[in-house]
Amino acid sequence: MNTRYFTDDLWTQFEEEGYVIFGDILSALDLRMLQKRINAIMLGEADVDYTRMMMQLDSTSGNYEDAGEQTQGHKGKTLNYRKIQQLEFDPQFLRFIQHPAFREACGRVYGEQTSVTVFRSMFMNKPANRGTFLPWHQDRWSSIEPDPQLTIWTALDPATKENGCVQIIPGSHKLGIINPEHPSGFLTPEQAAEHAPAEKVFHLELQPGETALLHNHVLHASDRNNSAQSRRAFSVCYMHGETRNTKRPESFSRVFGPGAMNAEELVV
Repeated sequence: MNTRYFTDDLWTQFEEEGYVIFGDILSALDLRMLQKRINAIMLGEADVDYTRMMMQLDSTSGNYEDAGEQTQGHKGKTLNYRKIQQLEFDPQFLRFIQHPAFREACGRVYGEQTSVTVFRSMFMNKPANRGTFLPWHQDRWSSIEPDPQLTIWTALDPATKENGCVQIIPGSHKLGIINPEHPSGFLTPEQAAEHAPAEKVFHLELQPGETALLHNHVLHASDRNNSAQSRRAFSVCYMHGETRNTKRPESFSRVFGPGAMNAEELVV
């Protein structure tokens, strides 16, 4: 592979520790554009097809189980959304999803000539002095085969310990699936105590515009936001183009390879 973005040392760290902080991907202008765009989507002011987007309001209690229902469509004019999915249907976010650095990373993981789809392209939000605690888990889904291996996480705001940055356990992807009984990879309290003790936790603190690559099986969690600074981020789970849902028919958006989506065709 003609490496353009990733040195061998960076990729070795990803393989050994299950993560690597890549640094700035977004220019200052592109960062401002995405920040403005996601706010417009939350406020219902964007020229997008909201019926294609899964949207969830944040909980008011800070408890994961109290978060709003995840369904398609706009839920009201507010900046207190917790999650918005299917952002590949927005032209600005699709252009970022198809950044050549991410194409290279997918080529490293799945093969240079392999078509790539996305399981989810997702905005995650922890509003100021709010946000939801996300328990320890691995990003895997029992109905999706083969398991996706690569997630790219980009900070749209400063991500700090105080405002609920992602916490990971480096190297934990080598443990395999820890709780195969849970359909979405969440650990039991006993498993979390064993595999995610405080002394092993690494806080993935990032500046706005910085990107981290994560192996889907690396253990991660995040706390609520205890600051006046929002913690907005954009996360994309990339999959091998032949990945299927084994329990129900489901189509996934192709972002690299023949037949990939074109941002120009999404412009309303």
